[in-house]
Amino acid sequence: MTLASDPAVAADRAWLRSRPTLEWPTLLLILTVYAGWLALTFWSSQLPLAVVVVIGAPLLTLHSSLQHEILHGHPTRWRAVNRWLGSVPLSLWIPYESYRVSHLTHHRDERLTDPLDDPESYYWLEKDWRQLGPFGRVCVKAQTTLAGRLLIGPFWIILRYWLAQERLIVSGDKATRRIWAEHALHLVPVIAWLVFVARLDLITYLLAMVYPGMALLLIRSFAEHRANPQVPGRTAIVEDAPFLGALFLYNSLHSAHHEVPSLPWYRIPAWYRANRDRLIEANGGLVYHGYLDVARRYLLRPHDVAKHPFSRAP
Repeated sequence: MTLASDPAVAADRAWLRSRPTLEWPTLLLILTVYAGWLALTFWSSQLPLAVVVVIGAPLLTLHSSLQHEILHGHPTRWRAVNRWLGSVPLSLWIPYESYRVSHLTHHRDERLTDPLDDPESYYWLEKDWRQLGPFGRVCVKAQTTLAGRLLIGPFWIILRYWLAQERLIVSGDKATRRIWAEHALHLVPVIAWLVFVARLDLITYLLAMVYPGMALLLIRSFAEHRANPQVPGRTAIVEDAPFLGALFLYNSLHSAHHEVPSLPWYRIPAWYRANRDRLIEANGGLVYHGYLDVARRYLLRPHDVAKHPFSRAP
């Protein structure tokens, strides 16, 4: 099969040729999320904490899903506009530009799950595994279960990310310094709103919205990739997920997203249905029937080994 005849490449090119200048469903969803965040935080002191958590955590998860959508070139043809829409740091802890670069690197599918080349890999090389120490290895093994990933995953991921970024900044990495300088500027209005307008304690905001919002997001990423000698076999599919699938903007149909990363969220379900048999055959039947199926299998049991089974992806 030539590159031009590959169905994924053909679909990608067809969408890029026909895409509108402005994707109204995505833009309206972005505006709704920002308006909802402003309203929830403003009236948070008048609401029970449980309500703030139940609404706020999914809202931040949806915002993260939208940032993922935006970095793939939506909702406009203008990169500067998209970047402006995606750079509002509602979750505070990660710069949008850092996430954008990391995630687009992750989309080199031939390197998926590789501990060195895939920034979103949860696998470890033998030498790094030894350097973790006993406590670190316990933490990593705990996160091979869904329960462990949700409970300690956000803290572990944020801490390791910050330490890695600190090393780059201290070493004089200009790109990282620029990204964090921009992020600091973007943080100013967000924190000013939370502290001086909404009168919301930052610790409460982090514990009630940011941490559980990230935990929800980790439900999606928990089982979406698995080491496999065949590239298509590394990416899973989660069907029958009406609420979480929508919250993740149908990134739950992950094989479809990796085949056609430019496809907007609202077109993924139809494209997936049209290509379902081929995708499932290609990924070796790596399909889950909803996230309850994922939880049933892996809530307290490991999804996979912590060390990469091939040392590095072949």
